[in-house]
Amino acid sequence: MWTRPATVQGDPMRHARKPLTLVERAARLRRRSWACSALSAALVLTLVACRGGGSGDGATAPSTPSPAAAAKPDLYDLLEMDFKTPAAVVTNERHTGPFAAGDALTMGAVLKPLTPGPVKEIRLDTTHKIIEIAPGVMFSAWTFGDTVPGPVVRARVGDRIKFTMSNRSDEPVPGLRMTAAPMMHSMDFHSAMVSPQDKYRSIAPGQTIAFEFTLNYPGVFMYHCGTPMVLEHIASGMYGMMIVEPRAGYPTKVDREYAVTQSEFYTRPDPRKSKVNGQILHVLDNDRLRAKAPTYTVFNGRHNGMVDKPLDAKPGERVRLFVMNVGPSNTSSFHVVGTIFDRVWVDGNPDNQFRGMQTVLLGSSSGAIVEFIIPEAGSYVMVDHHFANASQGAVGLIAAGGKPEGGAPEHHNIPAPGSPTDPQAVQGKLAFESKCLACHSVGGGDKLGPDVLGTTKRHDAAWLTRWLKAPEQMLQTDATAKALLDKWKLPMPNQGLSDEEIKQYLAYFKWADQNLQPQAKAPPQPAAPPVAASQARKP
Repeated sequence: MWTRPATVQGDPMRHARKPLTLVERAARLRRRSWACSALSAALVLTLVACRGGGSGDGATAPSTPSPAAAAKPDLYDLLEMDFKTPAAVVTNERHTGPFAAGDALTMGAVLKPLTPGPVKEIRLDTTHKIIEIAPGVMFSAWTFGDTVPGPVVRARVGDRIKFTMSNRSDEPVPGLRMTAAPMMHSMDFHSAMVSPQDKYRSIAPGQTIAFEFTLNYPGVFMYHCGTPMVLEHIASGMYGMMIVEPRAGYPTKVDREYAVTQSEFYTRPDPRKSKVNGQILHVLDNDRLRAKAPTYTVFNGRHNGMVDKPLDAKPGERVRLFVMNVGPSNTSSFHVVGTIFDRVWVDGNPDNQFRGMQTVLLGSSSGAIVEFIIPEAGSYVMVDHHFANASQGAVGLIAAGGKPEGGAPEHHNIPAPGSPTDPQAVQGKLAFESKCLACHSVGGGDKLGPDVLGTTKRHDAAWLTRWLKAPEQMLQTDATAKALLDKWKLPMPNQGLSDEEIKQYLAYFKWADQNLQPQAKAPPQPAAPPVAASQARKP
């Protein structure tokens, strides 16, 4: 009778086995899986033989996996991935050439095709500079590659990324001696599998870091500065998108490809009253930042910038958007008005597929690829369907030709024409476009309420101030307010505007009356039913 050998007390080999690495464990599991598969196949063949192989007795032989199915590669086989990277190299070399370099980089929304070759060499230097995030709103930003967002990086699974970055935050900015003090910066690629302590270390102004890694997973990934406080570095503009295609490419063919990056700005006027080209400089508002209360939420770095420069398409074309919400704190509900997402690949990986979606929900640092058909001529509005975000500038257009019925899609926060430069008027314009375009135009004719062009000539500043402050009270006592209600049938609700906000509206109305001319009158719209009274109206 067999008995288990006694364990030798104090045997030095008893606990001497070296722990297995992740790859070694994967290999062991795969060998066991192959052994189980072979055993299962042998049992199946034995059963078939015992039952006569289905020869005339009505029995059907169990099916076995085809050689093609058995040979299908595992796209996420850990043994096929590359986790080996040399140590990062940090030098005191100061780069003086272009801030961004590399064939794999795309500047702007229109994406370059994937470049051939298994190695992608890219440079993204850090800078401090002034950018315009809305008409007349100059912001002290920190950048990768001297742009906000940083350039889009495009590569494929298996490619080797060789990355170099110089910290050039101490270089002077034209027009100002200093926008923000030079500081440490770093790079964090969400697409990489590396030691953060080695590759994502912070470097001082004047230093350069270089490291490399292999791309193991497909997706739409964020990159950003990882230097504390990370929240402030991202909110100041240090972010971008990396697209990693599957080894065999995407399963669909498209006519257009664009990159759309959503982000938040938290701004306040510089307490030192600094100006840039006569405009007040805005700086990061840390109180708003920690309260998650952005001043602007934008696509591709600019308030309504993708309205001023729409994306092109034609009816019948298939469009692919690479969408990234970098946050840093709020969620996006990305939507394109007038079409349906035929495919949504969550995080940009075709294995994570949804069909026929109206929106795609993106948390901070989440990405997706969305594809859709342009059904007919028109302007298709890209918007964050969290409309509080849209009202802050997260709006864009896909221009597919033709003149759609009904004119501009104003209910999606498309701006009125013309831009003031006075800071108060700029803020008033942005507020008007966020709250009032559903019912009013500026020079475009009457809608649900009157065209506001000329309002400072029809009413004095004192009357307009009282009206904007408490319209419901005005409707009870003021004859002019009562006449407006008799004509338009729709009372204007109280917007809860502060005194400063009222000054901004009046500054914008005054600018408009001095600089804009009435446009061709659109056909009058019928009065809205009472349920629409919750919508904003201005005089």
